[in-house]
Amino acid sequence: MSSDLVAAPLILANQEGIDEAVRILRAGGLVAFPTETVYGLGADATSEAAVRRIYAAKGRPSFNPLIAHVESLAAAREQGVFSDEAARLAEAFWPGPLTLVLPLAARATVSALARSGLDSIALRAPAHPVALALIEAVGRPLAAPSANRSGRVSPVTAAHVAQDLGARVDLILDGGPCPVGVESTIISCLDGRPRLLRPGGIARSAIEAALGFSLTEASPSGEILSPGALASHYAPRAKLRLEATDLEADEAGLDFGGRFRPDENVRDLSRSGDLAEAAANLFAFLRELDALGPSRIAVAPVPHHGLGEAINDRLKRAAAPR
Repeated sequence: MSSDLVAAPLILANQEGIDEAVRILRAGGLVAFPTETVYGLGADATSEAAVRRIYAAKGRPSFNPLIAHVESLAAAREQGVFSDEAARLAEAFWPGPLTLVLPLAARATVSALARSGLDSIALRAPAHPVALALIEAVGRPLAAPSANRSGRVSPVTAAHVAQDLGARVDLILDGGPCPVGVESTIISCLDGRPRLLRPGGIARSAIEAALGFSLTEASPSGEILSPGALASHYAPRAKLRLEATDLEADEAGLDFGGRFRPDENVRDLSRSGDLAEAAANLFAFLRELDALGPSRIAVAPVPHHGLGEAINDRLKRAAAPR
């Protein structure tokens, strides 16, 4: 693998770019590509060797399973066993920012390494034209965690990927900024009532409305069933001070709703209090503030309802001891 000092090729996600990405993926290479949530680091999910390159490029522990991205519910049924509730959620929200953790189908082709050896599988059909075109053209599920070093702030532009991974990736497809800006909601449908494993791009209330009943919470078992479950994750270099009501002299500020005084060291997730706008800005603004070199970033309170649940989840993990 070439040095990180040499940047990976970054090309537009047009048909020519997609064709080149398909060639690389079929040969066992790594391609970063946009989804509606964040940029993913893609590899052929059926190839142990290709998946091993994902873990190495990210510095990600292999006990942390990967999401397999597919183009449709029909393709997902080849990999996982769908309960009535899981099928209802897929029909309601796919393609989209929802991941389902399901029992492994007998005919599944996703490698054991991508599943961290579990007899379950995490599946998603992304709602981004580039991602869907890529998956369909490759003709295999793509394992695609966020295209950044493990534990760091997730990338929402192609430039973020280049900054984080250098030449650890063979190609970066530039499809512009990701519109949702936080990762997918993850629901376990392994046993009994569906459980929320990670809040994300689809609000809990929308999922519960589709199901017709409330989600149960994941019970701490010590077993990692899905990505994004580590206590410390999505972390900038600076420490985060959450629920801040003011800005101290040595701090940068991640604001919400205009609480802090405007300053070059402040970014407001949404002055109008729009949670969808805040989610879309979260990772980009964390990166911008971190690049200023503060020792600490003060984070204004963000409501916990709707997409605020996912935003607060990411902020809590970003602030956790490392």
